[in-house]
Amino acid sequence: MTFLPYLLLGIAIVSEVFGSTMLKLSNGFTRLLPVAGVIVGFGVAFYSLSIALKTLPLGVVYATWSGCGTILTVIAGVLFFKEKVNKQGILGIGLLIVGLVLLNS
Repeated sequence: MTFLPYLLLGIAIVSEVFGSTMLKLSNGFTRLLPVAGVIVGFGVAFYSLSIALKTLPLGVVYATWSGCGTILTVIAGVLFFKEKVNKQGILGIGLLIVGLVLLNS
């Protein structure tokens, strides 16, 4: 198996996090530049994901995409929007990481 599907999965994850961050900045789709970022981010994410799915298993791809996307989106919220993560949130992130490691091993 080649490295390309995993690279595309990584691009899909980062693009989805970018699109989600732009969605927050779009203020209910009222700000044009962030709306363009939403469209580009999710467009690249779904295109990359579709190509990765040609060779990688659906369950592993979707779980990795959504789990990593969730973790990175929480980090983006903390860094860019000063959102707080409580103890339960940290535990949830830890459990996601454990689950992703087990699923991909």
